[in-house]
Amino acid sequence: MPHDGEEHWHEPKDWTQKAGKGAFPRPIMPYDRFMNEQGIPIVRDYGVRRVQDLPLKPWKRMGGQGTFIQLYGTEGLWGCYVVEVPGSGALNAEKHMYEEQFLVVDGRGSTEVWQDGDTKKHVFEWQAGSMFSVPMNAMHRIVNASSTPALLLAGTSAPNVMNLMDNDELMFNCPFVFRDRFDGREDYFKAADGVTRDPVRGLAMRRSNIIPDVVNCDLPLDNRRSPGSRRLQLQMTGNRFHVWLAQHQTGRYSKAHAHGSAAVLLCLKGSGYSYCWPKDIGTRPFEEGKRDKVVRVDYEPVGMVSAAPGGGDWFHQHFGIAKGPLRLSAWFGPNNARGHGAGIPGASVKDAGAIDIRDGGSASPYDEEDPYLRKEYEATLATVGATSSMEDWLYTKPKEGEVRPMADFVGM
Repeated sequence: MPHDGEEHWHEPKDWTQKAGKGAFPRPIMPYDRFMNEQGIPIVRDYGVRRVQDLPLKPWKRMGGQGTFIQLYGTEGLWGCYVVEVPGSGALNAEKHMYEEQFLVVDGRGSTEVWQDGDTKKHVFEWQAGSMFSVPMNAMHRIVNASSTPALLLAGTSAPNVMNLMDNDELMFNCPFVFRDRFDGREDYFKAADGVTRDPVRGLAMRRSNIIPDVVNCDLPLDNRRSPGSRRLQLQMTGNRFHVWLAQHQTGRYSKAHAHGSAAVLLCLKGSGYSYCWPKDIGTRPFEEGKRDKVVRVDYEPVGMVSAAPGGGDWFHQHFGIAKGPLRLSAWFGPNNARGHGAGIPGASVKDAGAIDIRDGGSASPYDEEDPYLRKEYEATLATVGATSSMEDWLYTKPKEGEVRPMADFVGM
């Protein structure tokens, strides 16, 4: 018998029929329901030119104004929102059973952090360009030190936990204290400058629960995305949330590369644009008459673009078009860092995005990319009075055994 309000199910009449509808609307997940209940805008798109321009509405739960940002390809993988802190005011104190990190878009202020039962609060200050994280399930309050509103961009693992547990009491009122993530030491929120080796991929990493200025901090040489590119992976408050900073030299752009959805790039300095397209249409979509399948997003500080919005492997390529370098931050949530996915422990995992396709990776070398990209890039640079720094030899296929002159492009 059907339950109240439910339609009775009918078994197929014979073997020529299949059960089910065949096509159906995607169900509303617990995190979607949570966003809808907050009464603030939800932005769904491939990207945002500037989060500063998004519409804001009063957010009762937070005590400020806000809007959710759910770029295509990030649904269920991680959450994002912008929140405005009232001038000379503060957001409501809260705690929650999911990770959260912040980029200060505009303003200055402080954050108070404490555990239930603690008599002392940890207080640290922030300014525009600061990035910090709040330890999971720790009480915290964000305070504005200026008479004008402050704007913060947040990334969370709320969808991951809410969609699994589907219980608001557990999300916001759980008594468990994560002492392993927040041990209460005096220097917990003191910026750490040291660079260490990422234990998974061997890349440059900085362990610090606050970065005072991600726009101008030093980044080590990396060379993986473009000649002379720099990169620094961040590890904050024991999070699984994967985040890094990168910078492309003036007049240089990244190779097209492919990986699964979740990655969102934030423009921190400079301006630029990104192209994204399905991997199955190949590396030369313009040349092959498939321009209509290519997505372009333009951005400036603080703009955002979903790198692989299609739910599977998409190529994406990023171009800085200012007179200075293009600095980006990549936010993945807790589930798309290479080397942290499902698989047999200890098995070798290829860093495919940093390896050319002809060598078994998923990056398109410059000599195999769509010729339209270089032509358009050089023309666009000219409109802002800048010139390309991409040498001609980058677009020629290396001969077998040839060693390219790395010293020509690793300097800043």
